[in-house]
Amino acid sequence: MSPAADRDVFLPVGAQPSIDALCAQAERAEELGYNRVWLPETWGRDAVTVLTSIAHRTDEVGIGTSILPIYSRSPVLIGQTAATLQEVSDGRFRLGLGPSGPIVIENWHGVKYGNPLRRTRETVEIVKQVLAGEEVDYDGDYFDLSGFRLRCDPPETPPNVDAAGMGPKSVELAGRFADGWHALMLTREGIRDRLDDLSRGADLADRDPDDVRVTLSLTCAALDDGERARESVRQHLAFYVGGMGTFYRDSLARSGHEETAEAIYEHWQAGEREAAMDAIDDDLLDAIAIAGTPEQARGRFEKFAAIDGVDGISVSFPRDATLDEIEATTAALAPN
Repeated sequence: MSPAADRDVFLPVGAQPSIDALCAQAERAEELGYNRVWLPETWGRDAVTVLTSIAHRTDEVGIGTSILPIYSRSPVLIGQTAATLQEVSDGRFRLGLGPSGPIVIENWHGVKYGNPLRRTRETVEIVKQVLAGEEVDYDGDYFDLSGFRLRCDPPETPPNVDAAGMGPKSVELAGRFADGWHALMLTREGIRDRLDDLSRGADLADRDPDDVRVTLSLTCAALDDGERARESVRQHLAFYVGGMGTFYRDSLARSGHEETAEAIYEHWQAGEREAAMDAIDDDLLDAIAIAGTPEQARGRFEKFAAIDGVDGISVSFPRDATLDEIEATTAALAPN
């Protein structure tokens, strides 16, 4: 990451006591010089309403949906939403899309998960038609559409459309069809492997890989109590690898930690939370996240920042981080 590259904030999924608190975190990020605030849409407040509120309370910081699930909204509605957020933010919006996983999509939304790669591709292509102000004419495996066009003027500058992904094929897809790739919960070695996949996708589309923006979401805890920081991040990693489907476990295994990934999963599924956390040794913790005192965290952060091909790093937070801990970490890792 060059000196001019961006440093973002991934607004917390867990610590969301109010929309006002999320807006205050975005305002603080703007004061500290962060380039963009990202918000995923999970099972709390919807991202669109929150980002609209943030747009009205900030002036310069970019806003974006780090992951807006593609199964819970139609592609045309996603395009309309992106156009509206681009308008309300005066051109500061960036759209990040992702398929989520079957646990969320099938159990919570009642939609068959199907082929997430194909659906992601079709969604990206349709959204780009909408944002360009074109009449949508699309014949795909999932969507057969005709006749839609924005009633309002399309954005003068359409927002970029990014795709989230962890596996080789999903990252290749981002390189081939999207404007950027959202990487998350990858070791430094794992990121380098996936950057090769991104380049392959760009080559298939006869694109320059450098034109595809890479944003890494990095779980961070920079606290005066360094041991608390490390425990918090360990718990966060164990929860995702052990309890949130197969994607995180498979990603960790691909990075050369298959036995550890399986151990975390087995312990977590058995209700052995402490054992799941203990399976994450210090070397792995430091290879996949930032955890320690502010001084330690800043030094470790630079190792990720030095990865060639990463255009921006998004400071993310453990799921049990308090508002005070989020503020401390945001300040400790600020670009200014």
